[in-house]
Amino acid sequence: MTAPAKHVWAALFVVWVVWGSTYLAITIAVDTIPPALAAGTRFLAAAALLAVILAIRGTSLRVTRRELGASALAGGLLLALGIGLVHVAETRIDSSVAAVIAGTVPLQIVLLRLRAGERPARATRVGTLAGLAGLLLVVAPGLGAGSTALGLAVMLAATLSWSTGSFLSRRLELPRDPFVATMWEMALGGTLLLVAALVTGEWAEVHRTTFALDSLLAWSYLVVFGSLVGFTAYAWLLRSAPISLVVTHQYVNPLVAVALGVLLLGERPPSPTLLGAALIVGAVYVAVRAESPTRSRRESVAPRGTPASRTA
Repeated sequence: MTAPAKHVWAALFVVWVVWGSTYLAITIAVDTIPPALAAGTRFLAAAALLAVILAIRGTSLRVTRRELGASALAGGLLLALGIGLVHVAETRIDSSVAAVIAGTVPLQIVLLRLRAGERPARATRVGTLAGLAGLLLVVAPGLGAGSTALGLAVMLAATLSWSTGSFLSRRLELPRDPFVATMWEMALGGTLLLVAALVTGEWAEVHRTTFALDSLLAWSYLVVFGSLVGFTAYAWLLRSAPISLVVTHQYVNPLVAVALGVLLLGERPPSPTLLGAALIVGAVYVAVRAESPTRSRRESVAPRGTPASRTA
């Protein structure tokens, strides 16, 4: 871990709790605000706020063309397709179900690592299979309903995009300052979402009732906490901590989201969904334990010729 432990744990706590609550906020926001428009304006507003903060600190926002292209790719995968599609999915499925599906991201990253030729620990591979079985239990109850099934498919696409973006972020030539990188990713991802809102006709759906008070308050929460605070913390963690530790938020977020959905929205996930959620959380826990920094350090000093597990 290259950064001070207390900073890593503080950032993790923000991502754990704040992002767990964003599923609830998204559901409230998209109740009246079209999803791509809500997500796009959310990220552009957060990017503008972060740019002002960086300017006050005297941080240059200038980047190279290569860094700008990398930021566009990361912003497109993580924000435009990743979180943007979550907004779309939550117009059709409960926030708790969306959060549980998102909890499979660490398991998807394991599959990406396998495809890249890496060798995760055996417990990680076994946990991944159990987690995928849990995912089937989560989506099974909604497969019979057309609208819900579409929402589940969109949510799965969102998680695949987020997993790919997270996996590639450590391999892209992003701006060295993680906060500058975050600002550009949010600005470019938000722009892509506004273009999508234009293409899909969402701008034509805007009228006075679009800006209901509850939706505006939820949107504001997403701008400040979900985007400016939460995504900045996540982007910093991707640079400063092992990805196996960073993705621990994926087994905390569903628990927070399910609890808030039940308490505040009256959501009642069916029994198969709850069982699937338990399998996913358990599988991610096993994977994270198997890929813990202590274990990784032991394996990194293994004698030459000994196959050591690698972390992405």
